[in-house]
Amino acid sequence: MKVTVVGAGAVGASCAEYIAIKDFASEVVLVDIKEGFAEGKAMDLMQCATLNGFDTKITGVTNDYSKTAGSDIAVITSGIPRKPGMTREELIGINAGIVKTVATSLIKHSPNVILIVVSNPMDTMTYLAHKATGLPKNRIIGMGGALDSARFKYRLSEALNCPASDVEGMVIGGHSDTGMLPLTRLAVRNGVPVSEFLSDDVLAEVAEATKVGGATLTKLLGTSAWYAPGAAVSSLVQSIACDQKKMFPCSVMLDGEYGLSDICIGAPAILGKDGIEKIVEIELNDAEKAKLAESADGVRKTNDLLEGATA
Repeated sequence: MKVTVVGAGAVGASCAEYIAIKDFASEVVLVDIKEGFAEGKAMDLMQCATLNGFDTKITGVTNDYSKTAGSDIAVITSGIPRKPGMTREELIGINAGIVKTVATSLIKHSPNVILIVVSNPMDTMTYLAHKATGLPKNRIIGMGGALDSARFKYRLSEALNCPASDVEGMVIGGHSDTGMLPLTRLAVRNGVPVSEFLSDDVLAEVAEATKVGGATLTKLLGTSAWYAPGAAVSSLVQSIACDQKKMFPCSVMLDGEYGLSDICIGAPAILGKDGIEKIVEIELNDAEKAKLAESADGVRKTNDLLEGATA
């Protein structure tokens, strides 16, 4: 199993590290445009192998996609990260060109590759990857919902004062501060609805803290987060590589599901060896349907900013 990670910055390096530590891939290739950067990150990570007990081979290359040939899965993290006060949407002008070039370069050398898009604005970059490559919709996945849901469960466990492993919860909708839809109604603690433990006001606070989870970290760190995004990506990659058929909310191309078409937006999906094996339609109430429709409108407005990038 060969995995390529494009972008050797903090997020990309974290992806490579978590994938290697889980030891399910035979090879991880790190690619970056900065001379020697990916090579250095790969060497540093390989010097962890005996300490962390993994056998995955990690190599780094500078902008040489021939070294990615035969990749089963490729992760696109490349692009500029958010700075404090910057929205994900403000990144679109620069990142659209990067993502399009990277996606087409990957497919040239690995025609059967499954793509996982991390670059922001993530739903729009996932949509761009679809339009630029023409790959079947099961082979392009946006990471956002898996990360958003992890942040939701963290906030729930914090409010419940319980271990995060006790909590299950899901975020659907757009991967943006206004587009996320944390499904508080369906969240549970060991099978018991969290509404049995938390008031409506507290649940509303949890939902709002989840929505601005990325912005909160960007303000604290001065750049985008990397540990949780890297862990989220590694979980998606593992589910595909090991045919685990786990369900993750992620950005998927919809074709009538949830009443939406020609849009990439967060929805639960089963991930296995073929990528997206099934998009799961859960029953939403009227308020949730309205919020999802509003989120979709926001994603479409950002998609409109792509202009000629999909041509």
